[in-house]
Amino acid sequence: MTSTSQAPADPRTAGRALTAGTLLAAALAVAVAQIGVSMPAVLNGVIQRDLGTTSTELTWVSDAFLVPITLLELTFGVLGDLFGRKRLLIIGAALMTAGGVLTALTPGPDAAHGQRVAIMLGGQVVAGIGAAAIFPTSVALLAAATTTVKERSHALSVWAAALTGAGVVAPVASGLLVRLDHDGGPFASWRWPFLALAGLAAVSAVVTLLLSQDSRAREGRRLDPIGQILVSAGFFALLYGVIDTEEHGLRDAGVLLWLAAGAVLLTAFVLYERGREHPLLDISLFRNRVFATTAAVTVIGMFAYLGTAYATSIRVSAIQGYSPLKTAVAFVCLNIMGVVLFPVSSRLIERHSPGWILAGGMALISAGDVAMALIPATHVSIAAVAVPLLAIGAGFKLAVTAVTVVAVNSVPVGKAGMASGATSMLRDLGLTLGPAIIGAVSLSRAGDAIAARLASDPQLASAYQSFLASPASAPPEAKGELAAAVGAVQSGPLGANAVPAAINPLKDVAFHALSDAYATGYLICAVAAAVAAIIAAVMIGGRGPVTTFTEELPGELPDADRTAAG
Repeated sequence: MTSTSQAPADPRTAGRALTAGTLLAAALAVAVAQIGVSMPAVLNGVIQRDLGTTSTELTWVSDAFLVPITLLELTFGVLGDLFGRKRLLIIGAALMTAGGVLTALTPGPDAAHGQRVAIMLGGQVVAGIGAAAIFPTSVALLAAATTTVKERSHALSVWAAALTGAGVVAPVASGLLVRLDHDGGPFASWRWPFLALAGLAAVSAVVTLLLSQDSRAREGRRLDPIGQILVSAGFFALLYGVIDTEEHGLRDAGVLLWLAAGAVLLTAFVLYERGREHPLLDISLFRNRVFATTAAVTVIGMFAYLGTAYATSIRVSAIQGYSPLKTAVAFVCLNIMGVVLFPVSSRLIERHSPGWILAGGMALISAGDVAMALIPATHVSIAAVAVPLLAIGAGFKLAVTAVTVVAVNSVPVGKAGMASGATSMLRDLGLTLGPAIIGAVSLSRAGDAIAARLASDPQLASAYQSFLASPASAPPEAKGELAAAVGAVQSGPLGANAVPAAINPLKDVAFHALSDAYATGYLICAVAAAVAAIIAAVMIGGRGPVTTFTEELPGELPDADRTAAG
């Protein structure tokens, strides 16, 4: 029997409307977390030059922040329900402050390479743990304090606007801050944006402390350490295996072992959760067609979006050599539509089928990716890619608003917090897989193309061997610089592209190999977004606008869905 309700999910907030302070706290917190996600895209090029990272290490600059989010969001959703969402939002902001400071304290060139990279990535991990607390908690805080679908849709649209608006602010602010001098060296100024992030996170903690309402939902919620270990270990093994393919290839025994371990652990998690009275994730939620469809679209679509963002970052900063500020222009194009579309996104959700809106957003991402794939990196002007990036950004804004509203409103009211945590986890799994898979495929293809060119061109191969031997016969004053250049070229395609053609015979070959390889990356993202659009259109496109909160059992369909399915 299907019923509907306008009651808030949390008895502690019954009769109390969403306050402006709570909305501000949630919006500011998610903006801080999204800035942490967005900053590496602008800074990848200068970080590579400063730390001398390999291609795999450069991927971890982004994924060291994203992986903890994916691993810990479900548990933080439970902790917020048990101990208070306001408290958890403050803790998340404090961890982001600590992580930003640690990253900014990365040692200079006098320290060992491994130590420098470890401290930088360690700071990203700590900040990522803080963001893992913020993403689901900020949504649950708003869901618990809203009493109508219209009010919730508006609040979540503000939340989504803050998230996408942060994607506009982060690249521009990072590009400006990198221009400040730093005594660690000519490329050391990437530390300033991380220090600024730490300060903004501290402000977020204070705003939440002073202005936000609190809420919790103890009923039916328990800590689940075994479930958390299984899901965290499973996702980590899966993600580590994917990222490791950049260096060792998909056929490597170690890579296959990591991937197999991930599959086994995640299967064990599902089986374990099915038998628990108070699970970390109620697997029965996925019997709800709308929620299950939204979950699949979330993973696939967010993979497409951040895979696109990562490919764009590498294209403009590491391949075309744009400065961080010029790189920021590309990311303004990618994110500005989130701000432009803010006034209409919540109205669209209220008046039209969220399934069609979700499908339309994914279709825009797909079309933009196809256009990006057709524009080679030899077109160095931002104007050449501005329109496709604007289309992708518009699609992301529509999709992220629709997917959040549909997921939270498609389950029983008492499961809204769990649904938001699960949706956040799946969204960030897709976001984490984007850089990992696109980086692995693109860099592997570029490496193969360079190797093939060396094998087919004896003159180039001879010049390359002479370059490798050049430090041995160089004058003492030039020996160190040449050795560093050789090391960079041998580190992979990105390093081969970074060393000037005046001393590096592979510069032009690497540039074109990377251009072609990342075009393939864009095409992969286009196919993924198109698949997500088709799934959303076919499975939930026929649903009308959401006007009430549902209380049906997870296995039931609302009346409108039964009619459509019958």
